[in-house]
Amino acid sequence: MTNPNSLSFVRKFIYDQSAIVIGSDKDYLVESRLLPIAQKRDLDGVDGVVKLLQTRRDRSLENEVVEALTTNETYFFRDQHPFEILKNRVLPGLIERRTSNRRIRIWCGAASTGQEPYSVLMSIFETLPDPSQWDIDFVATDINETVLSKCRAGRYKQHEVNRGLPAPFLLKYFERSGMDWVVQERLRKLVTFRTLNLAEGWPFTEEFDIIFMRNVLIYFDVDMKSSILGRARRLLNADGALFLGGAETTVNLDQNYESVRDGRGVFYRRAA
Repeated sequence: MTNPNSLSFVRKFIYDQSAIVIGSDKDYLVESRLLPIAQKRDLDGVDGVVKLLQTRRDRSLENEVVEALTTNETYFFRDQHPFEILKNRVLPGLIERRTSNRRIRIWCGAASTGQEPYSVLMSIFETLPDPSQWDIDFVATDINETVLSKCRAGRYKQHEVNRGLPAPFLLKYFERSGMDWVVQERLRKLVTFRTLNLAEGWPFTEEFDIIFMRNVLIYFDVDMKSSILGRARRLLNADGALFLGGAETTVNLDQNYESVRDGRGVFYRRAA
């Protein structure tokens, strides 16, 4: 049985490294995620992992622990409504207002294994009259380098494309590769992938037209949520759109946003 002090150490370690809050009610998750690391390194369970973290600096182990405890649940066109709003409400207005320079900047701040950024990109391709005539500047970031590697490859198993991806899009934007499906190069080449901890400094200098930061704020405490939303707002164009997860909101966190409801979904803009 894992020493409670070890579990407490891990919770604090994860918070210090990423600002992600893991409650004591998730100790079972900590154990299940860290035991494979202990087995791979021939350590004595979670206690052994913690002892190594405490006794010497091992950046490889630190990254493994953070990545193991980062939730990466995702699938194509997750929740559906944000992508309908993007395609039917947000993009048509942006396209009309960007006809002079034909440039759209997008940031997906919790890219995970890539299903969300590629869903956004497919929505853009479905909406633009001729995507090849536009400068699509797309940045996808995540704290977890392992999942970003899958993002870059754009390679998915059959059961992964079966989760949320419309069959016509599979045929239109993917190519068969053995038993897998790979996102076509014309889409993959448009995305810049970066490892980024949202709790630390952000490298961006230009504003974005669209920011997807869905299902990630729920892992932070109130102060960090407010900080992230404030920084995202300063990076959002005046007519840009921020998309959050269904359980996330700017209410009581940043009063300088206004929510725009469209059908069963909502997005956020900078308040006038």
